[in-house]
Amino acid sequence: MALCASSFSAHFNRILSGDIFKPNSPSPQFSWNFDLQSQSKQKLHQMKRKAFGVCASLADSGEYHSERPATPLLDTINYPIHMKNLSVKELKQLADELRSDVIFNVSKTGGHLGSSLGVVELTVALHYVFNAPQDKILWDVGHQTYPHKILTGRRHKMSTLRQTNGLSGFTKRSESEYDCFGAGHSSNSISAALGMATGRDLKRRKNRVVAVIGDGAMTAGQAYEAMNNAGYLDSDMIVILNDNKQVSLPTATLDGPIPPVGALSSALSRLQSNKPLRELREAAKGVTKQLGGPMHELAAKVDEYARGMISGSGSTLFEELGLYYIGPVDGHNIDDLVSILKEVKSTQTAGPVLIHVVTEKGRGYPYAEKAADKYHGVAKFDPATGKQFKARAPTQSYTTYFAEALIAEAEADKDIVAIHAAMGGGTGLNLFQRRFPTRCFDVGIAEQHGVTFAAGLACEGLKPFCAIYSSFMQRAYDQVVHDVDLQKLPVRFAMDRGGLVGADGPTHCGSFDVTFMACLPNMVVMAPADEAELFHMVSTAASINDRPCCFRYPRGNGVGVQLPPGNKGIALEIGKGRILIEGKRVALLGYGTAVQSCLAAAALVEACGLRLTVADARFCKPLDHALIRGLAKSHEVLITVEEGSIGGFGSHVAQFMALDGLLDGNLKWRPMVLPDRYIEHGSPADQLAEAGLTPAHIAATVFNILGRTREALEVIS
Repeated sequence: MALCASSFSAHFNRILSGDIFKPNSPSPQFSWNFDLQSQSKQKLHQMKRKAFGVCASLADSGEYHSERPATPLLDTINYPIHMKNLSVKELKQLADELRSDVIFNVSKTGGHLGSSLGVVELTVALHYVFNAPQDKILWDVGHQTYPHKILTGRRHKMSTLRQTNGLSGFTKRSESEYDCFGAGHSSNSISAALGMATGRDLKRRKNRVVAVIGDGAMTAGQAYEAMNNAGYLDSDMIVILNDNKQVSLPTATLDGPIPPVGALSSALSRLQSNKPLRELREAAKGVTKQLGGPMHELAAKVDEYARGMISGSGSTLFEELGLYYIGPVDGHNIDDLVSILKEVKSTQTAGPVLIHVVTEKGRGYPYAEKAADKYHGVAKFDPATGKQFKARAPTQSYTTYFAEALIAEAEADKDIVAIHAAMGGGTGLNLFQRRFPTRCFDVGIAEQHGVTFAAGLACEGLKPFCAIYSSFMQRAYDQVVHDVDLQKLPVRFAMDRGGLVGADGPTHCGSFDVTFMACLPNMVVMAPADEAELFHMVSTAASINDRPCCFRYPRGNGVGVQLPPGNKGIALEIGKGRILIEGKRVALLGYGTAVQSCLAAAALVEACGLRLTVADARFCKPLDHALIRGLAKSHEVLITVEEGSIGGFGSHVAQFMALDGLLDGNLKWRPMVLPDRYIEHGSPADQLAEAGLTPAHIAATVFNILGRTREALEVIS
């Protein structure tokens, strides 16, 4: 025991004295593949002076290519295997060509530009060092994977990005074997990677598993749950923390990005990826585990102290979770990236390793580097000028109308506060924050926490509006049920992107919110038919103080109806719908923006001599029983229409009518909902047609029920 302790102490003393970092020092136990001291000292001092930032490239020139540059090296790369014989100098050239290819491709399609530009060098290094698809590379969120797609056999399809029948804007297992895990939402990559690493070990395979996760995604609880479990299981895997200082996506305020929530990287330590220290730790760990007891605890403390002396206190967060921390590393220095990744790959007993990589979002495109949001998401644009070709619309987006309505309510009620999950720009709450900076809260990419945080605010008599995309609300459902609805707390949920969302596809489609919210006993569930109704429903939500409520609204722009004076809505009677058109025989009962399709369908049918009744339900819960009963008794056919999944508004209407005996007679009822499958990305018009919810589809349904099949065929064609 004394011999073991003294041997370990001798190695520890060499670490502290710096001898172990000298490549010429005699070391019979270890061979050197990486010279830490000679490569890192000067670069680390430079990185500190930049506050872990990265110098902007090309920004000084203030311009970019007007024509697509030649890409002679990239033209020879169809798959990662074609990169293996390149020199580091050639890898740098490849990165430059890859970056320009991303810029010119996205300029034609639109998409997530800034995040992809920030990981070009990292993508090149990963595919150079690792052997995908045998080695698994997972990308958190997946919106930064355009360079990855180009290098993995999909370059010729980049012109179809985010278009109908084209490439997805995210990773997608069915699209390529190189996309080993699908993404779209954040913070799941470490969990999935750990599962893959554990599965590999159980099957006695030798492949590597790498998860790339951003500092924004690191604000979500699932990432820490996964790291905690990874440290316990001690499976060999690599986590790459892509730190670009952009936690809010897109920018959270009108004045530029906010500091990262939690200040994750404020104290992170200097680069260290030395194989001897890692293997020394493993050797010491193995010896002391055999000895057990206090010796094992002593060795752990000594190792932690050594790590603190070498790298600073910032790494101990990850060390406490059981991950070996390396960094920070310049994410645009291919030499360093390749050296470090090779070192980590070659170590056989590493356990989970976290490499902290510092990148610049929008890197290499001057207009993105200068922009507040780093060109996070862009429309089609001119590469030479950076000017985006955004179509001018006569109306504003529903997102903006929501923000204006909430500001109007907050002007009159000082208890109103707003919460979002790193989506100030996406939810419109950046406008609210500018007006009420102390009453708007960005909780990071942490919807679960955001919902319960709102519940706590409600307990103190405040009126929280929690603005979360419909698809992201799925991430916080237990908190909605247990922390809000069960306790009947008056939290107001504003669910943007309700329904089909176009190019973002099924990961962001708001299909399920009506179904999973309306089944909760205490929840008021409503949806506006147009932008004026949205103003009224924001006012209605503000007036509900005895239970929770929610309202959904779509992506896209308003229909052009007149807005209430001063943007101040009028609270609606809870559970009361309205009739928009009085007709005969057939009634269309729409919910939310599907009402607009019902009105358009009625116009199509009226051209054939039949006037339909069109009603706007407004509320899914509580339902307007009197309205439904009246429609059912005065019409031969009742069709419910909604842009949501099975089990939503139509199911609630059917439940009521069945219990009320309204289905016992001659009434014909038909529900029109989203089909029971995921609808892939594409234009909104294409998606609506695939769902069978266009005005023509509604009109054809009317004609079919009435036995007028000829008219049905004519209207649908």
